[in-house]
Amino acid sequence: MTPSALRLRLAEIAAEPGSASVILGDEVLGGLDKPPVPAAVLVPVVMGEQPGVLLTKRTSHLTKHAGQISFPGGRIDPEDSGPEAAALREAREEIGLDAGSVEVLGRLTDHVTGTGYRITPVLAVVPPGLTYRLSEHEVEAIFELPMHVVLDPDAPRRQRQHVRGVWREYWVWPHPEHFIWGATAAILVQLAARLRERAV
Repeated sequence: MTPSALRLRLAEIAAEPGSASVILGDEVLGGLDKPPVPAAVLVPVVMGEQPGVLLTKRTSHLTKHAGQISFPGGRIDPEDSGPEAAALREAREEIGLDAGSVEVLGRLTDHVTGTGYRITPVLAVVPPGLTYRLSEHEVEAIFELPMHVVLDPDAPRRQRQHVRGVWREYWVWPHPEHFIWGATAAILVQLAARLRERAV
């Protein structure tokens, strides 16, 4: 898929309603005992010659999700006008991404996590060659998952783990340095499926 064809398909995805109002994460086993907290992440596609999805590695000292791979994002604060504003604010705080460099396309289907968040993924494109300023407190590194990996239907795999007496199964994406799993992996699976719905 060429960058121009990819850009067109991403815009189509953003304009199309998803097939579900919400996607429940694999770890949501018996439902949640209270309404999930609204959150948003930015899903930035870097539109270079070899496009990729920009991801972050969280620092190891954080109290929640330390060292995990994630999209820039977090809770939707009362002062945010919506998921898009929250995702852009968090991206600025975490990696120094200027909102003026981001073209927001729309939303993917919300994803509910077992930790009690309802995440709205905000799909966007950014140009290549940007300079990022990482938050020393929150972000250890940034990297791109190449789009050819995202588009490979055989790339993501299901992995099982026995946690507190229960078998859990979740998506994992291949990467030579990083373990991409959980909600981030599931959102990437959703994006990949939408991209492959119709050939461009």
